[in-house]
Amino acid sequence: SGKTWSTLMAVLLQISSTTAMSITNEEREFFIALGERIARLRKEHGITQTQLAERLGVSQQTIQAYESGKRRIQVAALPELARLLSTTLEELFGQQQETTVRKRGPAPKWQQQLEAIDQLPKSQQKFVAQMLDALIAQATTKASSEGREILQ
Repeated sequence: SGKTWSTLMAVLLQISSTTAMSITNEEREFFIALGERIARLRKEHGITQTQLAERLGVSQQTIQAYESGKRRIQVAALPELARLLSTTLEELFGQQQETTVRKRGPAPKWQQQLEAIDQLPKSQQKFVAQMLDALIAQATTKASSEGREILQ
């Protein structure tokens, strides 16, 4: 909800402005859980720590520290992190129920490929789309001719 979201952001802003020595156990647990979710989502998308680090403009060691909960993530980096992991900030913060049934959609491998295509420049996206159209047309033609052979 909006209230939960604004409260969470206020807490994060307060946390990010405090020193490392003053972190509470509750805050520590939050960052450990956040790091675990980041690691899980990163792995689900087939992204390495190094790749994620490059896309965020940080070191691989920083990503490792985020994932282990040893380092707090800058609040300003969270929206980009969520985008790179194809998730919402709410899910990243553990606010969304993960027990929801997955809607019919692309299989995980297809989803990864679609996301990779989405990262390409527009001209390359157009080329990939044209190649896919040609392959689908070829497969459809082959399938229909094989179907005719079976009927004869």
